[in-house]
Formats: sequence, C-alpha cells, structure tokens
Amino acid sequence: MTPSASEDTSSPSVPPWLAALWRRCITLFPLKLVGNTVATLGFFPLYFWIMKSAGQAWVLPLTPIDRLIAFWPALLPVYLSLWGYIALPVLLARDRRELLGFSFGCAAMTAIALLVFWFMPTAIPNFVVDTTPGTSLQFLKMVDSAGNAFPSLHVSFSVFTCVALARQLRAVGAPAWLRVANVAWAAGIVYSTMAVRQHVLIDVLGGFALGVALGVVTRQRNAVA
Repeated sequence: MTPSASEDTSSPSVPPWLAALWRRCITLFPLKLVGNTVATLGFFPLYFWIMKSAGQAWVLPLTPIDRLIAFWPALLPVYLSLWGYIALPVLLARDRRELLGFSFGCAAMTAIALLVFWFMPTAIPNFVVDTTPGTSLQFLKMVDSAGNAFPSLHVSFSVFTCVALARQLRAVGAPAWLRVANVAWAAGIVYSTMAVRQHVLIDVLGGFALGVALGVVTRQRNAVA
C-alpha cells in the first residue's frame, strides 16, 4: 500500500515527523501485519501450557507497597492495551533490520521468562477481589490465573516497547508531548498490573529489569549491525 497523489505527506501542512511516521507505517506493512499476528497467537498456547504444567508454584510475598496500591478494576482497559501498544514499534519499524531487532528482543524476553516460569514457578497471593460475573475482569481472572508471576512479562513487554518506541520517535523528531505520552502509556500499563491484582511488586521489578536489559542489548545489536 502506498499513499495516493491526494495523500501528499510532503505537503507543508504535514509536520515532517508525521510524514516520517507515515512512511514507516506503510513500509513492509504486509510482513508486519502477518508477523505480529502469528507471534501474538503463537505466544498464548505456550504461555498457558507452562502455567498449567509447571510444578508447584512458590507464592510471592507482599511488600508494603503492594498493600498501599488499591484495587482499581477500572484500569483493566489500560492493562489490556499492552497488545495494541506492543504492535506500535512493529508498525513503525523503518526497515527489516529494525523489525528483526524488535522481534529478537521480544523473542528473547519470552524465552527467558518461560524458562523461569518452568524451572522456578511462582504465583501471586490469592487476592480476594470483587469480580462481577460476566465482566472482562472475571474472564481475565478465570483465564490468566495467579501463575507465571515472576518476572512479569506484561511489564517486560511494556518497558521494552517503551524503549524501542522512544528511539523511533526520537529518530523522526517527534514532539515532546508524544514522547511523554509514550512513557505515560508504559507507566500506566506497569501500574495497572498491580492495580488489577495480576502482579505484585517483586515480579513487576523482575519484569522491569528484563525489559531494560533486552532494550540495552537490542540497542547495541542494532548499533553494530
């Protein structure tokens, strides 16, 4: 798909950074669409299989910070928005090398976390929360149980995506408000993991460390490629 003559991204009325983002979006779009869909759909069966098949899980302890964070079910849409957020660096990859770099980071994070889930299974405490029958929150609690807690892949993906997206926005000269929005979105997802009682602080910190580590590794990998 290419912009038509009427979609002139070089027009003076279109900010250069917006035109650059558009060019990134249409580059390799079929490959991005198929690859992101296959990767997302392939992740869940393995994730849930390990959750059900791993050994006895160690229940993670609560910290004073966990007790301070109130249960806030209204943040469920923010929690679920990860699956749209993580697609943005894929969509905005400028070429195959950048696309492969992000894909490598996500695959490496997933492999590391799944190995930890298998050999050191963990779970969050059994929080008593009010989940109205038939709601999205009740469905989440039924499907994604307390296992596979440490490290939080939800947090790892959010942090890694934030780092990758920050590099892309900086490369096109995006305005400061958009870069702040990127960080705020990632922070909101991280906070929501505890507010909807899917994670506790210990596995959030583990997920944060994993996301930062892979962000650094992929940056160095791209720099020498």
